[in-house]
Amino acid sequence: MKLSVIVPAYNEKPTIKEILTRIEKAPYDKEIIVVDDASTDGTRQVLEQMNAERLFPSARFIYHSVNQGKGAALRTGIREVAGDIVLIQDADLEYDPCEYGVLIQPIVAGLADAVYGSRFLSGPHRVLFFRHFVGNRILTLISNLFTDLNLTDMETGFKAFRRELFSMISIEENRFGFEPEITAKIARLRCRLYEVPISYFGRDYRLQMR
Repeated sequence: MKLSVIVPAYNEKPTIKEILTRIEKAPYDKEIIVVDDASTDGTRQVLEQMNAERLFPSARFIYHSVNQGKGAALRTGIREVAGDIVLIQDADLEYDPCEYGVLIQPIVAGLADAVYGSRFLSGPHRVLFFRHFVGNRILTLISNLFTDLNLTDMETGFKAFRRELFSMISIEENRFGFEPEITAKIARLRCRLYEVPISYFGRDYRLQMR
């Protein structure tokens, strides 16, 4: 199966080359669709240089002229995909492309239409902020109340979908409302949704380190 990896990027200059290097090394037939959402920190210039040098043969680069949000960047990327499985990969090194096999296995096995990588099951993760943890749990709880699902991590930035799913779902939210929106629409369609444990390497925003 061919993977279409969508990388929404906004002001990720310090990490964008490293994440693309890791994705390129993942041992799968794949395309990488990078959508720069009008970055202001030089991310676009880095992407343009990498494209000119053809550092990443699997990658295509799309640039928004105006910042629209993560949901809009994903919507742009979804229009361009040609693979069998669509995978969302944030550009900040918090999620490891080495775990693509774990994430897509239920789809490859014919068991799932969508898979969420959960930071709260059993994978190793960096210990960070309690309030962020509680906030994620509350948002997931609210989502579960409306969808009648038993997810542990609705807000995860590591998700995979059968491409055909997007012929039945249109994404309307431009910003981080994408996460509850697509979860609600998957639930409404009674799609087969799985969760798998993943590693999580969270950022410490106080130190601005990744």
